[in-house]
Amino acid sequence: MIQYQQTIKSEITLEGVGLHTGLTSTVIFCPAPPKHGIQFERSDLPGDDNKIYADCDLVTDVERSTTIEKGTTKIATVEHILAAVAGLEIDNIIIKVSAAEIPILDGSAKPFVAALKEAGIHQQNEIKEYFTLTENIEFYDEEKKVKMLAIPSEEYQITSMIDFNSKVLGSQHASFEHISEFSTEFADARTFCFLHELEYLLKNDLIKGGDLNNAIVVVDKVVKPDELKRLAKMFNKENIEVKQEGILNNIELRYANEPARHKLLDIVGDLALIGTPLKAKIIASRPGHKTNVAFAKKIKAHIKEQKKKNAPPSYDPNKKPLYATKDIMNILPHASPMLLVDKIIELTDTKVVAIKNVTYNEPFFRGHFPSNPIMPGVLIIEAMAQAGGILALNTVDEPNNYETYFMKIEKARFKSMVVPGDTLVFALNLMQPIRRGICEMKGTAYVGNNIVTEAILMAQIAKVK
Repeated sequence: MIQYQQTIKSEITLEGVGLHTGLTSTVIFCPAPPKHGIQFERSDLPGDDNKIYADCDLVTDVERSTTIEKGTTKIATVEHILAAVAGLEIDNIIIKVSAAEIPILDGSAKPFVAALKEAGIHQQNEIKEYFTLTENIEFYDEEKKVKMLAIPSEEYQITSMIDFNSKVLGSQHASFEHISEFSTEFADARTFCFLHELEYLLKNDLIKGGDLNNAIVVVDKVVKPDELKRLAKMFNKENIEVKQEGILNNIELRYANEPARHKLLDIVGDLALIGTPLKAKIIASRPGHKTNVAFAKKIKAHIKEQKKKNAPPSYDPNKKPLYATKDIMNILPHASPMLLVDKIIELTDTKVVAIKNVTYNEPFFRGHFPSNPIMPGVLIIEAMAQAGGILALNTVDEPNNYETYFMKIEKARFKSMVVPGDTLVFALNLMQPIRRGICEMKGTAYVGNNIVTEAILMAQIAKVK
């Protein structure tokens, strides 16, 4: 099913305090046009250099949160707000922030999700481009003993497993099978820390915005009464005590595995920095911001490499083709209106590149959505197959004495509409040497730089009797 890009319907504002800086920050979510992506804007900074995209290559700090920075523009603790945006499958949005840190609010992504839902989700007239993983990608941090794995999947799925050698937390895991589960099952999972970490952070003035209302505090040691009194005074609480479960009485757990769910939330936010929605299953063992971001960079590099491999062939309409329409008619047993290839611009033993100019005069437009003309997908495949026929017949002597016949179509995907005025560029590559007249080809159809259709075709070359 084709899915379209999304933004929000209207602006919406919320305000809070940054966990580490203690600065009050106003966040304004704003709609953005198709293909814009996720962009932050420091509203307290002048000029045009106050904008920064959500990009893992711009991460400069992963100590207890994720910070992105470009030039003089810096924004800290972006993971929860990005998790909310990605979890609601929002592709295009501008996030204006009035300070250098996103507010921590209750320590989860729930307030951001609530605000975005209140603003409303708006579907845009642009197809959403996923990256579908076709091979495993693995990352291992020897120092932290953290393993992250991405494997092919038809959906975006995540499993997070944690083990801090803590008797209180034990081993926990959390997972979702579809991103739609995020807003109801994971967005409200709050951040957590151990009491010894909290004491260190307080002593070093590292959580100026912390107030015990935005974190689960795990007590992993025996705490004397005078220490609890000191903490209570520090956070303006009447009393602080350790619950039987080993959690401070500052807040009630929302889930038995809330820490594992929050780690999954962080993964969603940090992997949003890849900049491309994924179809893959992520399995993470003992993840943290450092490894999440390193893994995001590895996946982004893989996507870039794959896109380079799938880049459209160069087409110069002023250059004389290898075969024009008349030449093609002498090779293929097709004529108007079934001849769907206009030119062959490249041909080798293993590859062919063909051109089809789509015009409103095509006979099929008279009956196929005439008021909103769209080239039928089956005819795009047929044109692709005709280009493949040229490739297959190029391997035999006297091609006029042979014909090619369809045997199989696999993994056909239609990613974008083809309309009058488009120029289709077909690239077909043999997947293995032709044996017994059987040829298997991978075909890709482009309009401009965009892939509109791809499929694996199998055909047979047969001598005309």
